[in-house]
Parts: sequence; C-alpha cells; structure tokens
Amino acid sequence: MTTSAPHAVGRWFQPSDTDPEAGMRLFLFPHAGSGASIYRDWPPLLPADITHQTVQLPGRQDRLGEAGFTEMEPLVEALCDAFVAEHDGRPYAFFGHCMGAQLAYRLTLALQERGEQTPLLIGASGWAPEGFLVVTAEQARMPEPELLGWIRSLGSVPKEIMDDPQALATVIPAMRADLEVVASYVDDGAAVRIPVVTYSGRSDQLMEAGAMDSWLPRTPDYLGNSEFQGDHFYINDNALPITLDLTRHMRRLAAAARR
Repeated sequence: MTTSAPHAVGRWFQPSDTDPEAGMRLFLFPHAGSGASIYRDWPPLLPADITHQTVQLPGRQDRLGEAGFTEMEPLVEALCDAFVAEHDGRPYAFFGHCMGAQLAYRLTLALQERGEQTPLLIGASGWAPEGFLVVTAEQARMPEPELLGWIRSLGSVPKEIMDDPQALATVIPAMRADLEVVASYVDDGAAVRIPVVTYSGRSDQLMEAGAMDSWLPRTPDYLGNSEFQGDHFYINDNALPITLDLTRHMRRLAAAARR
C-alpha cells in the first residue's frame, strides 16, 4: 500500500509575498517531477493587475527535505488546506501543465465541495480528463535506467540535468512520487462550475487526437483549445501567447463578475 506524506510545513506557494495592489492572482501548477522554477520566465510577461504564485509541492527544490505525496486524494486535501489559508479574497485563476492541470482541476472540485471561493478560470495545458496517457503504478516504480530512458524520451528534464548525476539524483525521487500520484488517480467524471480554457502541443506524444474535447462535459463554459507547434513540452517556447490569452480571459471574467 502506498503511503502519503504528513501535512508538510514548507511554503506551498512561491514567492511568499504577492503585490497587494494587483487586483487578481494567478496560481501556476508545475508538471510532474518539476518545481516552481519552471515558471521563472512568466512574471515579466504578466500585467501589473495580475500577481502570480507557483505551487511548490513537497520533495523538490527548497522543499527537498520533505517527503513527497504518492496518492492524489491526500495531496489534493493538503493542497486545499494550504490554498484556503493563502487565499485573500481577490479574484484568481489556476493554470497548470500536465499533472499541474490535473491538480488545478481536482483542487477546484475540492474548493467547490468545501463551499470556498472558486477560480474565475482553469487554464489546462497538456492534460485532458480523457485521451491522456494513463501512467500505471508499475511504470511509476520501474527500475531507474528504464525510468531515465522514459524521461529522456519525453524531454521533461533539461539536458544539463540529465547529464549531471548529482542534479539528476534530486529530480528522480520527485518524479517517482508524482508518477505514483498520477497512477493512483481514478476519474469520477466530476464537473467544475467555472470556465475552462485549454492549450496543447500539436505533436504531443501523451495525448490522443481530440482529447481536449473531453473537457466539454466537465465545465459549463469550455472556452476552446489553442494548439501550438511542438510536443508535450511546447509550453517551454510559448509562454507569451499563453499569458496573453490567460490575461484576456481573466480580465473579461473578472469584469463580468463585478457587474
């Protein structure tokens, strides 16, 4: 039986301080095995009225000494507790890539269930409720040489880390934990009550053609999919158009909520 980490005490949201003058907040969720630093190029692209924070899960970067979660439900529960403590009442949106999109979706459902303020919008990149490659528990636990080969084939870890054994040693435990989280997930078909907009790579090797259409029954307002040249990690080269699109939707939805 897999075990899950106890309530972690590190910072779930980075940076710890946000601009109090910004009218809206954007919470960013990294992909499996990664940490807050994958969005380091995004802050200069966001307008002054949107302040950002990135989710930092236990077991990576400055939370390296904490045990990672290995099951979806306890992770979402702990993340929900942390988010409720962090949220200050301003309108906000979620954006996540791959496992990050999955977490943004499940966190929104948890907030709905608790009667908390929900996001204006979910931006889901590189993941869909159906038609996405399902990771098994056996794959999550495969021997390290096979795991490294799979990671290399996806291009999910920079070459300089793949070629640095010391750096790689810090990435593998987080990747394994996250893959176990994904493998533990059982889809229940639940729908969020807010709009969803999606983004994908044209040659994403992890998604079936038309997979983003599976969002249609999961939201009352599916805002469509923007497709970019590239594979699963198309996102690395498309921060500007994605942030521009998110900004447009966030401002429109915030204005409509005020009316």
